[in-house]
Amino acid sequence: MYDSTGKITDMAESFTKEYGIKATGVKMKAGEQLDVVSREAQSKNVRGDVYLNTDVSAIEAELVPQGYVVSWFPPDLKDEVPAQYQSPAVITQEANVWAYNTELADSCPVKNIWDLTDAKWKGHLSFQDPLLKSDYMYWFNQWAMHADDKIAKAYETKFGEPLKTDEDSATAEWVKRLAANEPLVTKSDDDAATTAGAPGQKDQFLAFISTAKFRDNDDAGLKLGLCKDIDPFSGRAYQKAAVIASGTKSPNAAKLFVHYVYTKDGIAPQTADGKFSTNSTVPPADDEPSGVGDIWDQIYQFDATTAKDDYEALPEWQDFWRVNG
Repeated sequence: MYDSTGKITDMAESFTKEYGIKATGVKMKAGEQLDVVSREAQSKNVRGDVYLNTDVSAIEAELVPQGYVVSWFPPDLKDEVPAQYQSPAVITQEANVWAYNTELADSCPVKNIWDLTDAKWKGHLSFQDPLLKSDYMYWFNQWAMHADDKIAKAYETKFGEPLKTDEDSATAEWVKRLAANEPLVTKSDDDAATTAGAPGQKDQFLAFISTAKFRDNDDAGLKLGLCKDIDPFSGRAYQKAAVIASGTKSPNAAKLFVHYVYTKDGIAPQTADGKFSTNSTVPPADDEPSGVGDIWDQIYQFDATTAKDDYEALPEWQDFWRVNG
């Protein structure tokens, strides 16, 4: 089983202990997973069985139509998991949020997403390189399609006048200004979190990171604080789907594992990091480190109805970022 988090090794071990079926968990980035499953399917040498992957748009637009993977949802859970998370089988919602350094401020120093485009934050924003993380481009497209009126309204709130732009959307104008503000783009969430949260800094950095990184406040001594009440969104949620390789030699074990990750025990290693199970009977972890559950209504929710549109728009947003960065 593959996942982009190292917690997949813990999940595989607990699955083996629960069912007596030998399972191996492998950490692999979402994009690499897509390459692996495609190559194995084309060569008819399928070795991976289950893929837990956040690139739902690529799964919907490419992997499923080409027959490389199948999305199987446990039928006995149809009343516990909302219908929008059943096809494809989405197991968690996860969030990226803005974080600040609590040694340098008592609260988040921004209250509007357009604040991030101000000159004072030039060179003082950090997040994973959008050109290496497709779901950031999906995020931009999601806002443009489903929340552009809110992005435009936030501009008017900040500047006291309607937005005037030559771009196709308010979102595009925001992305252009964000890219032009010379953010420090990193290879990983770990690097972005350290940029903002490392103790002893003199300058405040803001990082857009996974809620899982707040665990590093205890584990690594970081000083990350959760940004709240940002107009119109304090972060964005994305989804993780579970799919099974079409040529797996262990289809029943693969289905059992998919079922397992919908349970409280199966997904526990990930809910502990601020991820939310789509199973309505599985509660958030009591000791979730970021506190994002308290502001979940401030988090933009991914709309899977346009996942294919997001995928098709990917090259355009990548070019847009390159041109304006």
